[in-house]
Amino acid sequence: MTVYKAEIWLANLNPIKKSNEVGKIRPVLIFQNNDLNESSYPTTMVIPLTTVLIDNAEPLRLRVLKKENLKKDSDLLLTQIRAIDNSRFIEKLTTLKEEEILKVKSLLDEVMH
Repeated sequence: MTVYKAEIWLANLNPIKKSNEVGKIRPVLIFQNNDLNESSYPTTMVIPLTTVLIDNAEPLRLRVLKKENLKKDSDLLLTQIRAIDNSRFIEKLTTLKEEEILKVKSLLDEVMH
C-alpha cells in the first residue's frame, strides 16, 4: 500500500507515550513528499485531525470540511505533526485540493517561525 501527499487516511496512533500526544484511531493528513512515499522508507510524516472543532484557531488548526469518506468536519492539528510507521495506515478517506495543501504549508511556516 502506498500513501500520497495530500491524502487523508485513517490511522492507528496508539499507543501514545505522553498525555499531550494525540492517540486513538483517527484521520491523518499525509504531508511527506511522494519520492519518500514511493520508496521503501518505513515511516511517513502526518498531521492528525480531530472532530473537536475550535473556530478561528489558525495557525494552530485548519478546518477540513467533510467529503467522500471523511464523514465529519475536522480540524488539522498543525502542532501535532509526527512520523508514524507505515503499518499504522488503515484506509484512504479523501484527498485535499492543491489550494488546501498550500494553506497547510503556509500555516506550518507561520507556526515554525
